[in-house]
Amino acid sequence: MSKKSVAEIIVDTLVAAGVKRVFGVVGDSLNGISDNIRGRADIEFIAVRHEEGGAFAAGAEAHLTGDLAVCAGSCGPGNTYLINGLFDCHRSRVSVLALAAQIPSVEIGTGYFQETHPERLFRECSHFCELISVPEQAVHTIESAVAAALGLRGVAVVVFPGDVAYLEAEAPEVRLPTLGRRSLLRPSEADIQQAAALLNAGSKVTMMAGIGCAEAHAELLEMAKTNLFR
Repeated sequence: MSKKSVAEIIVDTLVAAGVKRVFGVVGDSLNGISDNIRGRADIEFIAVRHEEGGAFAAGAEAHLTGDLAVCAGSCGPGNTYLINGLFDCHRSRVSVLALAAQIPSVEIGTGYFQETHPERLFRECSHFCELISVPEQAVHTIESAVAAALGLRGVAVVVFPGDVAYLEAEAPEVRLPTLGRRSLLRPSEADIQQAAALLNAGSKVTMMAGIGCAEAHAELLEMAKTNLFR
């Protein structure tokens, strides 16, 4: 195993998960991540006007692709601005990972300027929300965050102090498991046939389609045409 910085461990894991871009606003506590991304060709940092827009942009990408999307915010108001977009992503059940940078680790708990506690703040709008306080936690934490966002279809948040992003730890090659990002859940065949018979027997049919039909728009339109114009 080779030694890598926490920022490099995080970015390497994101790339292995198929992430192509990170939406956010550059800030000093986030420099470890943005500097690492800047020197790479396999991922890019997309600068947005406001962190809230970055969270919504990540949500839109996750909606369109079905894959993991990422947003980032620096300490204090930088990452707290993500919260509206992350609530929307979590309630819409799209896979989004938020990188929430924190104030210097030695200042946590002192009432430092712009001090917040993101690991508490984002708990309600995420499946996973944990703090990397020492570099040895980085590999497990970022891998668990990716698995939670993809496997549970929602938001995961990784918090890290800006200084910790530069610290190094021994890291293996990225070892993300095969994740069920295209898993299928549907009613029994008998229930489907019963519903089809009910629709076919109706002269005027109204269909209300929720998130479970996210990848079946063409089929829904065809059904609507068949029932409306027969």
